[in-house]
Amino acid sequence: MSQQANPRGTFLKIADAVKRQIEDDPDMTDLPSLAEVMRDHKVSRGVALRAFGVLRQEGVAEPAPGERWRVLRSGARVDRRPLDERIADIITAEGLEVGDAFPSASALADRFGVSRPTVTKALEKLETAGVLAGGGQGKVRTVRAVPTREERS
Repeated sequence: MSQQANPRGTFLKIADAVKRQIEDDPDMTDLPSLAEVMRDHKVSRGVALRAFGVLRQEGVAEPAPGERWRVLRSGARVDRRPLDERIADIITAEGLEVGDAFPSASALADRFGVSRPTVTKALEKLETAGVLAGGGQGKVRTVRAVPTREERS
């Protein structure tokens, strides 16, 4: 009979390792992805999710829909608005006018730390709302309407 390492408590060790990463890097805002945790610690998805659950329970991190898990730090302000609202804020923050080119889905994915399909869904919501004009594949999206303060709140 072969001897295997006891899997009990593995998720707690992983949670401790991630907490050390967070403590060592004060600029860390997102947890490593599940795939990175699975690869680095050679564990299954379920074990990695249990480790993330421990971090959530301890108030160290929280899941963000459509994004990576966020690191929670005391005193830090976290924008919990839906991604489409945060993307719409780019129009006013960067002073874009009607007809101006809007950043690509890839650029927005990098900026917000999410996947490109997630950004595409948010952009489709903005197109439906009439804020952006869809460019289609290979075409540039443009600003169709500048949201007013009342529309954004």
